[in-house]
Amino acid sequence: MKAKSIKGKSPSEIEAALAESLLDGFKPTLAFVFISIKQNRDEICKLLSAHDIDTFGATSSVEFTEDYQEGGSIVMLLLDLNRSFYKILFKDIGDKDISESAAQLAQAALHTFKNPSFILLTTSVTGDGRMLDGDTIIRGMESALDREFNLFGGMAGDDMTFTGTYVFTNKENTGYGMVALVLDADRIDLHGIAISGWKPIGVTKKVTKSEGNTIYTIDDQPALDVYMRYLGTSLPSSKSDQLAFFENLGNQYPMQIERQGRSSLMCNPIGFKEEAKAVIFETNVEQGTTFRFSTPPDFDIKETIVKNATDLKNQLQTDADALLIFSCAGRLAALGPMAQQENEGLYEVWNAPMAGFYSYGEFGRGVSGKHEFHSTTNSWVALKEK
Repeated sequence: MKAKSIKGKSPSEIEAALAESLLDGFKPTLAFVFISIKQNRDEICKLLSAHDIDTFGATSSVEFTEDYQEGGSIVMLLLDLNRSFYKILFKDIGDKDISESAAQLAQAALHTFKNPSFILLTTSVTGDGRMLDGDTIIRGMESALDREFNLFGGMAGDDMTFTGTYVFTNKENTGYGMVALVLDADRIDLHGIAISGWKPIGVTKKVTKSEGNTIYTIDDQPALDVYMRYLGTSLPSSKSDQLAFFENLGNQYPMQIERQGRSSLMCNPIGFKEEAKAVIFETNVEQGTTFRFSTPPDFDIKETIVKNATDLKNQLQTDADALLIFSCAGRLAALGPMAQQENEGLYEVWNAPMAGFYSYGEFGRGVSGKHEFHSTTNSWVALKEK
């Protein structure tokens, strides 16, 4: 398998970059496309279709390759992968059950390959404010596969506008659904890991009252009061300052939801209900959930991500044909330049063409060894043809 990454700030720049990539006889069959909602997706899909290249894409929030990072742009990872080694499955969920839709997608994968693995792209927030729950997707796929499986990917972004995210192929597009690149695991190896790097602090606490993604009480105390005590501060008086307060601090101080036998789920606060003294989080939190708060990020997060990648590569004694990275948009907000530096560090470890984007949720193998839905996490995967 040969791979190349290209980037551009317009469809015309992508067209030129694609043409240049083909000059040496390179004939890609598949394109990972990560694109700003400001760009014309239809034009990009038509361009790829004209070159007989399969499209596997998502809208994003800042795009990057091994030598580039820029918001509002388009990046691609092009592969000359044998079409018998993969299949793209598209699922528009609409008003259907999320878990059932995920199970159906997994069943379709089993009808394609005896041993499937997955790169998964899903939407996250719709134009009318609905959120797609990533953990439900994972559990739905598990119920259908009933086996260990490799899965990496991310939730689409929308340049941090939260006005609507999309996933798409050459001819299909949805604002509430998923698209999976199903790979024949007997032909293609996927090696990767999803790591947050945030450290837990304090004793375990329990959610004693919640509804959806809103927590009302923690250890039978108002959730907002508990969270403010943890931060050692109080809410600003003005409404605009309160909103900015959560936008700035939520990504830096997530809570870590405990999951028995699985990696903790990082979960960011995104708002509050002042009269109810409740805190709103980015994903649903069931009543009875136990969790720990986190310390703020420190400078060794980048080293943690890169060291784990180095250790895994040394353990496997392998190299890579291509590298994909799905890093939480919250990491970019919380870590600043370190977020880009850890991506560059991963590229230096694998030294393979790379593309990725800052996402609204991540899928990947956690430190527990299980494949999970994550938040505030860097999930990377190296692809290697056997």
